[in-house]
Amino acid sequence: MYQDFYDYIRQLHLFIESQEKRIRRLETLLEQSVNDIAELKKKPSINVDRIEYKFDQLKVEKLDGTLNIGLNPSDMQGIEDFAVGNQAINTPMQPAQQMRGVMEIEDEIVNFVDSEAESLISSYGENFNKTVDPSYHAFIKDDIKKQLPGRIEFYFNKIPLQKRQPENEAENKQKVIQQLKSDIEKGIEAFIRNLPDV
Repeated sequence: MYQDFYDYIRQLHLFIESQEKRIRRLETLLEQSVNDIAELKKKPSINVDRIEYKFDQLKVEKLDGTLNIGLNPSDMQGIEDFAVGNQAINTPMQPAQQMRGVMEIEDEIVNFVDSEAESLISSYGENFNKTVDPSYHAFIKDDIKKQLPGRIEFYFNKIPLQKRQPENEAENKQKVIQQLKSDIEKGIEAFIRNLPDV
């Protein structure tokens, strides 16, 4: 019985010692925190009252032009090839020439949509036994036309840089046109196939 009592007193003593150590550690941390706060209070504070931007005082008479980062397309007009050491490297198509090509592709695809989309819609409607409301015809054609610039750019960017030469222009245009026509046919087919049955 005395042994149990002594064990209990010993455990209580150890517990009190550990609590005392913990209290000292916390007091030290509290003292450091108080000192840090006092030092921060001594430092002068930075006060930003108000920042005013007076845009109405700016005078812009003419806002046009192009922001160019790196090579300027107009600087490239006279450059036929770059020389690297003793080796000549052909430059890709001129930006104006590429833009003209993109516009020609877009015109051809718009003509394709205007002339072929109706028959494709009707054909796929018959294949899938779907009745396609006439309002969908205009919706499908408009949707295709809206997506054209992004799709043309996407397929142009897939052409390897070394193939984007003036001598490959016609071949590249035909590849992009064929890919776009294929996408349009697949898109119309998928749209008609997924129409709900009426």
